Amino acid sequence: MTTNAEYRAAYRAENIGPKYSGRAHFGFVLAFTLGGIGLCAWRLEAVSALEWLAVPLTFLYANLVEYVGHRWVMHRNVPGLGLIYKRHAGQHHRFFTDRHMALEGWRDCRVVLFPAVLMVFFFGVFALPSGLLLAWLATPNVAWLFVATALGYYLNYELLHLAYHLPEASALLRLPFVKRLRRLHHRHHHAGLMAHKNFNITYPIGDWLFGTRV
Repeated sequence: MTTNAEYRAAYRAENIGPKYSGRAHFGFVLAFTLGGIGLCAWRLEAVSALEWLAVPLTFLYANLVEYVGHRWVMHRNVPGLGLIYKRHAGQHHRFFTDRHMALEGWRDCRVVLFPAVLMVFFFGVFALPSGLLLAWLATPNVAWLFVATALGYYLNYELLHLAYHLPEASALLRLPFVKRLRRLHHRHHHAGLMAHKNFNITYPIGDWLFGTRV
């Protein structure tokens, strides 16, 4: 049986090119999300109290999308979405097991962060059309708040997920709320639980609603 160290070495050799930079990848995530949030904030005009409700509603919506996508796409081999399943259940969960959770360098960000092309794709296919629909059905402010909150939630997702896979000695993991959330994600990486429990990467709202939190 292949050991975790052997799998990691093989994965890096096959999937992480010599020009890949984890720092650049992380920098793109920051630039894309923070730039988008800044643009949305700049476009807001005299937001009403009712329009501000778009923020918590989008947050809850994003949490459920996170849950559903993780449970039924990343851990189920759905026709047409097999690449996502392979990358997550077949690669991410073999690279990071409950006994080997920590990345070993910036280049291992390739196994944690969403590929930049997928990030742009999902934004263009889902967030942008939804924003345009909200601008038509509600108001431009609601649309801008939706997109800004969605981008902020995604950034939060990536930052927390990356934090969970930092080495144990990381100062960030000593923060109580990060430590608590990491414990839930750590359990999810157990081979016997990963397809059944703790599907929220960020806040376990979906897991609480569907009874899958342990």
